[in-house]
Amino acid sequence: MGGLTLGAPGVRATARIVATPEGLPVLEGEGPLALRRTRARGPYHRVTVVGAMSAPLGGDRIAVEAEVRDGARLDVDSAAATIALPGRDGERAHYDVRLVVGEDAELRWLPEQLISAHGSDLAMRTRIDLAAGARLVFREEQVLGRHGEAPGTLATRLTVHRAGRPLLDQELAYGPGAPGGWDGGAVLGGHRAAGQLLVAGPEFSERSAEARLLGESAVLTPLAGPGFLVTALAPDARLLRRTLDDVLHAHLATR
Repeated sequence: MGGLTLGAPGVRATARIVATPEGLPVLEGEGPLALRRTRARGPYHRVTVVGAMSAPLGGDRIAVEAEVRDGARLDVDSAAATIALPGRDGERAHYDVRLVVGEDAELRWLPEQLISAHGSDLAMRTRIDLAAGARLVFREEQVLGRHGEAPGTLATRLTVHRAGRPLLDQELAYGPGAPGGWDGGAVLGGHRAAGQLLVAGPEFSERSAEARLLGESAVLTPLAGPGFLVTALAPDARLLRRTLDDVLHAHLATR
């Protein structure tokens, strides 16, 4: 069940989506995680995450769970960027995303950016479990600080398994308290927007993607499994999105 708990030391809330070929039998969201069924195209169901209150704040623990059952197609996006904000007591906030995609099912997870506001401290963890015949398009973007301000502390981990075997396990950290050099030439190089696009599916078992540079600050890397990862940096969110969208649209045009 999706649920909301208010009070010290922060909000506890979980939103849950279940998609089947026939529809969305479970669509539960409360507090900062409101879920709306929105207009979709073709065989895809579409859900938009709408921010109903400011979150995540320091001390909050929020989660989104999505299960795409065998044969289903689901698009998930968001109505606006998510802003990590400082809480009153300086506590860390936690945001967990758990995604499960079944056989011959497809998930397109395309939210807006996560903005790490000055003074915030957020740990974000994403766990994705794919069946052998599942397809996934997953985008995540981080903007480090609002206009003219320094970033907060942001630690992320993305873990993807396919048919029970690891496909990707990646950790990133930015801002105060992150390992030294996070803003140096070997990591961000002064950029303030970072993102990645992960595409996986059985079609890559027969033809792997080719590694290539995508301009001066983006690269496409084949995974040791059926899929590829695009990693990109940019001075701002608009330019970051343009880089990732170019790859996404080219991929979808071949489907």
